[in-house]
Amino acid sequence: MGVPKRKTSKSRQKMRRASNSVLTLPQLVNCSECDAPSLPHRVCPACGYYDGKQVINVEALA
Repeated sequence: MGVPKRKTSKSRQKMRRASNSVLTLPQLVNCSECDAPSLPHRVCPACGYYDGKQVINVEALA
């Protein structure tokens, strides 16, 4: 079994962990009703529609 010859420095540990945790931004899709960008599989914050049906009333929230 391989044994490290020297102790790994804190800097090297953090660099290794930082390279593995590259974050990806969520992809946006256009709403089918108002064509505003929104997250997929969620209610559109601009118009309140999801899957072609109005789920929330946006005017009442504002």
